[in-house]
Amino acid sequence: MKLCFLVEEQYRHDGMPVEVIRQLTSWGHQVDVLRPGGSLLRMTDAVQASTHDAWVLKTVSGGPGLTLLEAAASAGMTTVNDARSIRGVRDKALAAAIGRSRGLPLPPTYAAARPELLVEIPASEYPLVVKPADGSSGRAVHLVSSPDRLATVIPELAGEGMLIAQPYVINSGIDVKVYSVGGELYATERRSPLNPDHSVRERRVPLSAEVAAIAAQVGVVYGLDLYGVDVVLGPDGPVVVDVNDFPSFRQVPDAAARVARAVLELARTGQASGAAEPVPARPPEQRDAVGATPLALRPHPVQVPVAAGKTV
Repeated sequence: MKLCFLVEEQYRHDGMPVEVIRQLTSWGHQVDVLRPGGSLLRMTDAVQASTHDAWVLKTVSGGPGLTLLEAAASAGMTTVNDARSIRGVRDKALAAAIGRSRGLPLPPTYAAARPELLVEIPASEYPLVVKPADGSSGRAVHLVSSPDRLATVIPELAGEGMLIAQPYVINSGIDVKVYSVGGELYATERRSPLNPDHSVRERRVPLSAEVAAIAAQVGVVYGLDLYGVDVVLGPDGPVVVDVNDFPSFRQVPDAAARVARAVLELARTGQASGAAEPVPARPPEQRDAVGATPLALRPHPVQVPVAAGKTV
């Protein structure tokens, strides 16, 4: 197969996707790498008559790669993940609205175009977690204990664009990160970025049936195939605090090969997940030998024709 990976400068030497590209190449597939942040793009020609079987995006949230991926999708090409689905989770304000409307356990979410507007949030909602709507990798995330404390944080948030604020979910200081790849779920635990003093080594952990069902539902609601879900275990149960398309897949066994196989399968079928009613994931006792929980989803496939012509 012939694939095009869109890789931002930040990820040029990152194991994900570098190892995936190396794995695909070792299997005899052709992988072209395009760096949208470091190339002059003639957009009117870039995606016309492409001979790639699929385009794969690994970029920062605010990077130019998503625009190019959306252009490829509009020209009828297969994209991984589905370009519309990526937009739906990279805008965290939009993701919160979509998720809550579809029954996902997300916190109530406020959005503000300017940080000073956050002062209108009722004092009863504090403490608050405030972060950029297009943030990634823990950038500019603040735990704000009170309205007085918000006043000191506002200057740090200037220039971050749209912001979201959510009531803080009381938890142990440990986040559960669930990765979905190739129809299977893998859970890890790690220190929360909001609790820098908490000492915990990132490691694989068993995946409860409740968290597995939520993680599976996330894929269906947002139409994602390769994704990660950040979950905190609050007093009222698991709460989804973030969703990432094409995450790092850290601690997933043989991650590069698993992601490579998933990309090939999506390229081969020319299908992308779409929103549909979720079917609960299998409980942990039905995990395979390596500890993954298989997903049980009812996908809504979209056939995407592949255009032919010159290579980007």
